[in-house]
Amino acid sequence: MFSFLILKPQREKSVLQQHPWVFSGAVAQLPELAQEGDIVSVLSSKQQFLGFGFYTPNKSITVRMIYFGKSEIKLTSDFWVQKIQRAFEMRQRLGFIPNENQSNEKNTQDNLKNTLKNNTNCYRLLHAEGDFLSGIIIDIYGEVAVVQLLHKGIENVFPHIQIALENLGFKYIYLKNTTQNNEKVTAKWLTKTPPNDLIMVSENGILFPISVEKGQKTGFFIDQRENRQLLKNYAKDKTVLNTFSYTGGFSAYALAGGAEKVVSVDISQDANQLCEKTIEMNIGETNKHQIITEDCFDFLKNTKEQFDIVVLDPPAFAKNQKALKQAIRGYISLNELGLKHVKKGGLLFTFSCSGNISKDDFRKTVFTASMESHREVRILHQLTQPADHPINIYHPEGEYLKGLVLEVF
Repeated sequence: MFSFLILKPQREKSVLQQHPWVFSGAVAQLPELAQEGDIVSVLSSKQQFLGFGFYTPNKSITVRMIYFGKSEIKLTSDFWVQKIQRAFEMRQRLGFIPNENQSNEKNTQDNLKNTLKNNTNCYRLLHAEGDFLSGIIIDIYGEVAVVQLLHKGIENVFPHIQIALENLGFKYIYLKNTTQNNEKVTAKWLTKTPPNDLIMVSENGILFPISVEKGQKTGFFIDQRENRQLLKNYAKDKTVLNTFSYTGGFSAYALAGGAEKVVSVDISQDANQLCEKTIEMNIGETNKHQIITEDCFDFLKNTKEQFDIVVLDPPAFAKNQKALKQAIRGYISLNELGLKHVKKGGLLFTFSCSGNISKDDFRKTVFTASMESHREVRILHQLTQPADHPINIYHPEGEYLKGLVLEVF
């Protein structure tokens, strides 16, 4: 029997529509005995049972729903395991699960190139609310599962999820960027460690070395897979500027697509070292690729060079709603700078991964930047995240990745 939380009159509509977040302003009565991370029953103002959720007191999101229904159920281990199994089966249907596991300790680099050619063995297994389980991200890199837990409640039930991952055959499990009592917990391996510091994966036949311990997020930005492939289709004989290049995802695709020249710009020396390794693995030694370690805004302000294709893929500018206005100004400034470096008739690939920036907001920032740069611009592609990052239709906030491909005159 769980503690119960009661909503204010007329505030149960969003829960009945299966939106997974209950905000503090909708709450009439908090559960008396519940602690942070506990599962609570959510009741309407008329004491009708609406579902279960993780309790997060003193936060704007007071409850993160995990079950909706008119009657209570038992939240046994099977409840959590079935959510993981359901997510796994969907990725199988989409073709993201490789036919056989690859082992870094048994394969040389040359063997990996042959074994993983035209294969993709890195994908998102669990996408939080998109897979109907708030507060958890699981990315797969071959035999390695990298887990991010985003609130105390999901930490409490994670042992059930870990068992499900092990039963699915993932040899290595790494827990990263967890939050406990509002403090960051040191990331750690829950299993034995892989034989190599870098995990070798393949994405559309292009190899990437991934550092799950030192890399951003889970180690790699899997969500740009399809958008990188689109760039590859446009890259032949083109000059390409890849800003915020991180470990060189867009750069590797551009060179694989036959780009004449690619310039990768990132402020992180560590990321640039991995970028260089990525290019060497896929292209070999080449004078077509240049890496610049510099703040991307500074580079765009100072360089006079123009390119056939410019890629703007910055980190999230709006971490929360309070940062929204400043983030919009940042996107306008960045896109205006980027547009100035696109040759006439060239392309701008521009993105926002800020969940707090809507598609309309992002498009308006690009519109403003286009006006300020005095360029003729038209949209060729409207981009988003791939199918292994599904969007719960009742949770539009899950559509965080927005992108546009613009033709610029």
